Amino acid sequence: MKRRHFIRTLAGAAAAGAAGWVRSQPAAAPGVSATEIRLGTTTPFSGPAAAYGGTTKALNAYFESLNVQGGINGRKLTVVALDDGYSPPKALEHTRRLVEREQVAFIVMPIGTPTCMATRKYLNENGVPQLFIGSGASVWDDEAATYPWSVGWQPVFADEGRAIAKHILKTLPAAKVAVFTQNDDAGRDLFRGLEAEFKAAGKPLAAQATHEVTDPTVDSQIVRLMGTGADVLVMWGSPKATLQTLRKAGDLAWRPQIYINQNSSSVPSVMAPAGPDRSKGVISGAFIKDAADPAWAKDPGVRAWSELMDKFNPGMPKDYFAAYGTSIAQTTAQVLRQCAADLTRENVMRQARRLHLELPMLLPGIAVDTNASERHPVRGLRMQQFDGSSWKVLPV
Repeated sequence: MKRRHFIRTLAGAAAAGAAGWVRSQPAAAPGVSATEIRLGTTTPFSGPAAAYGGTTKALNAYFESLNVQGGINGRKLTVVALDDGYSPPKALEHTRRLVEREQVAFIVMPIGTPTCMATRKYLNENGVPQLFIGSGASVWDDEAATYPWSVGWQPVFADEGRAIAKHILKTLPAAKVAVFTQNDDAGRDLFRGLEAEFKAAGKPLAAQATHEVTDPTVDSQIVRLMGTGADVLVMWGSPKATLQTLRKAGDLAWRPQIYINQNSSSVPSVMAPAGPDRSKGVISGAFIKDAADPAWAKDPGVRAWSELMDKFNPGMPKDYFAAYGTSIAQTTAQVLRQCAADLTRENVMRQARRLHLELPMLLPGIAVDTNASERHPVRGLRMQQFDGSSWKVLPV
């Protein structure tokens, strides 16, 4: 089957099910009219995690590209995006506004583990889908029975930790490993997965430290970790904290093998500002293509995506955040297509569990796949290394 435009789908039973819903035409969710579907999201456009705001700009850009073609089944997509500054109380306040005042159909790609944890109880109590959360915390899967309206999207952080640990154990088995994580559920997930692999191998970790997303700097923690003599540093945190870590390690002339999290691997926001002398050689898990990598220059999907960004998201970096936001927008669009005329919130959730998509910005072999027994859309990671200008996927 040839790739057409952005998305390749296997329709099958989902399409047949959608046809049945077209005939019944039940009442739609709030935010749905004959001409529009209103979606809501909260994003840190400001504050310590402001770099994540690029995901929402890309999401909106992709929806704009659909709107000029007539939208989804004749309905324009409108995104009401509010700035929560990565503050859980502000995220809850804004989420209530989106549901009660803005009358959105559902919440799509809200960003951040702590902010989404703060809003999920309210959304689940009110039967509002919290779809494709911008967080890889395992809690979205582990507590799905209690919070069935909340669904993640990207690979879970615990699996990312396991993948990093396996790579270290394979390539640097004698290394002393220090771990530096964000002090929240996301950071703890990463540590849990990494620690489990090291315990299974009978190898202790040399040191662990944490930081708050609101910390002005991470200098003191990096100095302390350097003092342990570790020759591998696993750093999991926001783009700001990751950039500070790379810079401080460079200032101290500390040259461990550094691993970072994939959602802080943006070349324009993190790697380039750190400088090639400090970022070259850094390793990260990956599931999204790096559009800046010449290896993808002739890839049809990447070229089409780049053209779309030039037209609908001009002036914004073509980085991890843009590819991430676009990919979730494409996933959401497919859910809405499968809903057909049944745009109830219940059917939105039903269709979110009937997906098979191969998206242009996902690495080969990684797809969006959900079904009755597996509700998590993207699973699987590859390891990649920064060469000073772009990311290169490493051999398996």
